[in-house]
Amino acid sequence: MLTMNYRYRIYPNITQEQSLIEWMDICRVAYNYGLREIKDWCNSRKCLVDRCSIRHEYIMAADSPFPSEVKQLNALPNAKKVFPRLGEVPSQVLQQAIKQLHRAWEGFQKIGHGFPRFKKFGQFKSLLFPQFAKNPVIGIHIALPKLGLIPINLHRPIPNGFVVKQVRIINKANIWYADINIQCDVSVPSHSPYGHPIGVDVGIEKFLATSDGVLVKSPKFLKVMQSKLKLLQRRLSRKKKRSKNYEKQRIKVARIHYTIDNTRKDFHFKQAHALCDAGDMVFMEDLDYRTLAKGMLGKQMLDAGFGQFRTITKYVCWKRGKFFAEVSARGTSQECPECGAEVKKDLSIRVHHCVSCGSTTSRDVASGQVIRNRGIELISTAGYVGIQNAYADGLPGTEISQSRSKSKTRKGATRKSKK
Repeated sequence: MLTMNYRYRIYPNITQEQSLIEWMDICRVAYNYGLREIKDWCNSRKCLVDRCSIRHEYIMAADSPFPSEVKQLNALPNAKKVFPRLGEVPSQVLQQAIKQLHRAWEGFQKIGHGFPRFKKFGQFKSLLFPQFAKNPVIGIHIALPKLGLIPINLHRPIPNGFVVKQVRIINKANIWYADINIQCDVSVPSHSPYGHPIGVDVGIEKFLATSDGVLVKSPKFLKVMQSKLKLLQRRLSRKKKRSKNYEKQRIKVARIHYTIDNTRKDFHFKQAHALCDAGDMVFMEDLDYRTLAKGMLGKQMLDAGFGQFRTITKYVCWKRGKFFAEVSARGTSQECPECGAEVKKDLSIRVHHCVSCGSTTSRDVASGQVIRNRGIELISTAGYVGIQNAYADGLPGTEISQSRSKSKTRKGATRKSKK
């Protein structure tokens, strides 16, 4: 089963826009009410059996069941009788708000995410329409329950053979989008390794360095627009909250953040396509960038968006039929790509010079070459062994690319593997 998301710009009229905003607020209230029930149930079981807390205590029957997803969904019909406002939202859309809450609760319980938080006014930014009897895209419009036809910018048609499964309406910086989830009953085989390998090393000084010697300067998207953003945020802090002037200024700040995000994402896609143009196999480091973003250079790490770039590169490689893999990041900058010797150097040293074999190159390029070597070793099989396999000269498909130069063999003895 192949599943993809296509995002389109939509243009609701004033009545439809006000309905969407009202629905989002109703779903926010339902989300917060369900979270309050979960918190009350948890707080009632925090104290020991033979004592109560000094500050306050939640009194609840010992046999009262946990407010599970099914229990809260079954309570919605009765809740609509008590609160008629809930009936304004399509039933399935309201149910998705409760399901979203319990997905966050499962993430807290199983994956280790933080405890779900209450949604403040304006923090609920999307609505999910999970089911359609027929295709909602009709010409240049999209048909949604209780809203009717909404103009849509169908800049790319939905491919033949795909069925629309879900539609999520998103509000970003007062701009409306429709994320259309489409599915096709086909099996997509995984891409096998072949052709020219490329190792990619990312960094703050240079956004990326490849094993072929390509260096890309870091654009620093946030730093370019930071002065304008600080000015708009200062003006926003002086406005009275929830006033009309506050809302106008908030949209201006959101537009700046939206522009930074779009510019960064466009740059990532272009660099991912450039990597696919340059080679057939792309290898990157298996790093946890969330941990690195908490360090001294956290702001620069978040500005570069290395985690998003790795995800986009993986998607682009899949879409273009290229092979993508992640390798171990331990010691990539402390290893010589030619002989495998350990070359200690701190961050201030930007040139790699190996005493054992005498090779000299840029530190980032050397790291990219080490990543490439580890990637080829990772995909090596019994049929493709030896030094040439580390540079993909013997892999099938390399004979097609005649323009690329043949890789060099290693000099000297390789480092012995640790047992």
